[in-house]
Amino acid sequence: MSTTFATGHVGLNVSDLDRSVAFYSGVFGWAVQGRGDDEDRRFAFLGDDERLVLTLWQQSDGRFPTDRPGLHHLSFQVESIAEVEAAQRRVEDAGARLHHGGIVPHGEGASSGGIFFEDPDGIRLEVYAPQGAEAHQPAPTAGAPTCGFF
Repeated sequence: MSTTFATGHVGLNVSDLDRSVAFYSGVFGWAVQGRGDDEDRRFAFLGDDERLVLTLWQQSDGRFPTDRPGLHHLSFQVESIAEVEAAQRRVEDAGARLHHGGIVPHGEGASSGGIFFEDPDGIRLEVYAPQGAEAHQPAPTAGAPTCGFF
């Protein structure tokens, strides 16, 4: 028997719930679908009209440690490179760290690609489109996937 799995929502630990809600709502346009603000149980559920996408849990401090096993990055696909360009403007407006200087292909000769950036806690994120990235700038690393090393 074969089972098909699809990603449901993603849950992230954050250090400042209000800051993270503002960031993810501003960059991705998701609305708050639910929220808890008890002093020791702060959380928010974010999504669009159709689904829950992200849950934020204020139960950590410091920055995301990229030198430890665990999450590498979260990637979100959009339909067009114009949507990636719009997302880049929102990321820049939010003051987030943008890697590679903007839109880049996923690798040498690839048409797919996007932007690579960090949320306020240092969690690495990607917004990409299946086509159109090659018109921006070359892949930043020869012989390696862009999404693997940022």
